[in-house]
Amino acid sequence: MLPALEREHEVLAITLAGHAGGPPFDGPVSDAALVDAVERAMDEAGWSTANVASNSLGGYVALQLASRGRADSVVALAPAGGWAQGDDSFKDTAAYFLRMQDLVRAAAPHAEAILSTEQGRRTATQETTVRFEHIPTELLVHQLRGVASCEVAPALIDYALREGWNLDAERIDCPVRVVWGTQDRILKWPTAAVRFQEDWLANADWIVLDDVGHCPQLDVPTEAAELILGLTSRR
Repeated sequence: MLPALEREHEVLAITLAGHAGGPPFDGPVSDAALVDAVERAMDEAGWSTANVASNSLGGYVALQLASRGRADSVVALAPAGGWAQGDDSFKDTAAYFLRMQDLVRAAAPHAEAILSTEQGRRTATQETTVRFEHIPTELLVHQLRGVASCEVAPALIDYALREGWNLDAERIDCPVRVVWGTQDRILKWPTAAVRFQEDWLANADWIVLDDVGHCPQLDVPTEAAELILGLTSRR
């Protein structure tokens, strides 16, 4: 989506701490430390606030930024952390990520060969997108290797299992748009969104995309960019 966004905005594309290419964690692993690292990147860029858009765990971090007063607007694409209180299905999602990373680490040395075939590209994207044919092979290779290199994943998953998900939604005073695909296989609609809808973000602008997977920015990048720009243009 970057070219479309960069035509309208100055863009700071951040990699989360502990992820491939991102800064290392400075201290214990926690969701607050993830947000701290993003704030440091914004400070270094000279930005007190920004329109923030991100997906999955990044969507949760974007909402945390808003609760700290650092967001002018938020577009959260299938943000993590929205299971209803008492719904333990998030533990199955955590277990999936641990299994998936083990598989991806084994596959990473063979990424180019695996993704040189249509079947390989479909297998690599079946959990994240419905449409995959338009995604460049080199981007998928980069993505697979990035997932394999995310050393902080086990510690983050362990933290989430111990501490759960918490959002000080009452402190969010900027426009929020939540976008979710009906074919999300990782954070399934609507069960993974219940707490956002009922407790935290009931007044947000909710957009549900039919036949779209977990990563709209990969699945339908043009539409996803338009949904972001449609909110930021109001500012």
